[in-house]
Amino acid sequence: MTELLTDLGRAVDLLRAGRLVAFPTETVYGLGARAADPVAVAGIFVAKGRPQDNPLIVHVADGVEGVVAGWPAVARDLAEAFWPGPLTIVAARDPAFPDAVSAGRSTVAVRCPDHPVALELIRGAGPLAAPSANRSGTPSPTTAQHVLDDLSGRIAAVVDGGPCLHGLESTVVDVTGARPLVLRPGALDVEALEAVVGAVDVHPSVDRPSEVTDARAPGMKYRHYSPAADVWLVEGPPARVRELLDGPDVYGVFVGEARSPQERAFPDVASLARALYAVLRELDALGATRIVVGGVPADGVGRALRNRLRKAASRVLVTPP
Repeated sequence: MTELLTDLGRAVDLLRAGRLVAFPTETVYGLGARAADPVAVAGIFVAKGRPQDNPLIVHVADGVEGVVAGWPAVARDLAEAFWPGPLTIVAARDPAFPDAVSAGRSTVAVRCPDHPVALELIRGAGPLAAPSANRSGTPSPTTAQHVLDDLSGRIAAVVDGGPCLHGLESTVVDVTGARPLVLRPGALDVEALEAVVGAVDVHPSVDRPSEVTDARAPGMKYRHYSPAADVWLVEGPPARVRELLDGPDVYGVFVGEARSPQERAFPDVASLARALYAVLRELDALGATRIVVGGVPADGVGRALRNRLRKAASRVLVTPP
């Protein structure tokens, strides 16, 4: 039986005992285990059905000492600018820190979340390994109920902190090379990074998710974010989405204005980003057979949305503006 908690002391006790506890962050809900406990970390992979070569993010509250082996100036600048916040930094792992979180790699992904619940749990139990608190491959959870829908009976508890602020995972940046490399786009856009550290490189898989053979960071290699319904991504205007709503169980999701009950429309891309995973889950519950998503720009947070949707989609349609 999975407990639904508001008592953070109870959640800390469970984590210290090696149990799995889901908790809110500003991005999505995370499934936490003490990062220094390899047995507890292994439980994350089992509960989620997560591939063993897919690394985890270590969530910290008061610095990275003991987790990373080196913290270059670019990492320091990024952390000072964006922590706590939706930025994950991949750096060299301290050899003494268990490699279970890194899927055996010499690097480790770390971030400081911008959520009071997450920070209190970390300060009480130590750094937490925490991927999204869902079954692998499904849309990420942005409420406690989403976590229970996927993992009830498979984890010890979930802390209910209400809906997540961003509704989209963190941006992941590798600082082990000559120039910062974006491995996964997210709630923090590339333009914001470049305003702090200058030019950054972007991994080819960001815009072409199928071109990945090595999971250097979470969210890179495997199909993710997929509802039971087929997802079609229209890289073009919302009008094209409407043309494809050809059945009662086909729904459209886009930036624009809704004209029918089959449409879920949002005034801007930030609103769509916050609601995307919740909407995919809602439409699944309604029995949707196909979900057509469009009207998403290619820059800013739209780039991250397109990345997620390309991973979820069974079909991508590119149409002229």
